[in-house]
Amino acid sequence: MSTTTPAAPPAPPRAPKAALFHPTVARLTYRALLGRRRALILFALPTLLVVLAIAVRALANADDSTAGGILGGFALGTMVPLIGVIAGTGAIGPEIDDGSVVYLLAKPVTRPTIIFTKLLVAIGVTVVFSSLPVLLAGYLLNGNSQQMAVGYAVAAAIASVAYSALFLLFGTLTRHAVVFGLVYALVWEALMGTLIPGAKTLSVQQWALAVGQRVAAEGAITSDVGLPTAICLLVGLTVVATWYAGRRLKSLTLTGEE
Repeated sequence: MSTTTPAAPPAPPRAPKAALFHPTVARLTYRALLGRRRALILFALPTLLVVLAIAVRALANADDSTAGGILGGFALGTMVPLIGVIAGTGAIGPEIDDGSVVYLLAKPVTRPTIIFTKLLVAIGVTVVFSSLPVLLAGYLLNGNSQQMAVGYAVAAAIASVAYSALFLLFGTLTRHAVVFGLVYALVWEALMGTLIPGAKTLSVQQWALAVGQRVAAEGAITSDVGLPTAICLLVGLTVVATWYAGRRLKSLTLTGEE
């Protein structure tokens, strides 16, 4: 008499891995960032840069030195961090302020997915409204002489990533994220990060300029930070800020904060 062994029960299905990007969260974030008030500010800063470049080229026939002063001083030193403040804090800050983040956290979406999606949206908005106008302004000022327009545009794009992560973190830490972001952008980056030698090492602007320095012709763009150090600091800031923003968003759920 033959015996048959019972078949093993089927293994339970594995839970699908959570994606790092959620289209619905991205769509809502884009809608919040490109609302009427924020859109006006986002368009005003690049427009001012382009108008300034046209005026300088028409009235003074700008040389490489003038182009570097405008692109490095106004664009990288003021415009890019301000756009980063608007996009980074605006990606999540208003939802925390008005309490609508509770409805988002109630959805079956992981906290890292929410943060990473909002970070990608903030980066995209910041790059479009900073790097592209810098490239256009550079061509208007000196026709991309010594690859300055491309170098500064690359620096603006690199800075956009770090600024977006930093200011997104600010949005999860405090209800006054815009104020803290403006203090950082206008006081630390535009003032101390330019004038105080020790502070330059901790300036996102200088880290981004180190990358732009490699892209442009030799001597066209200068930075007080070496390229290896700048890359490590840029990656470190972006990763740590994104990770801690996710932890902070999780704590909002656990403590019942709005």
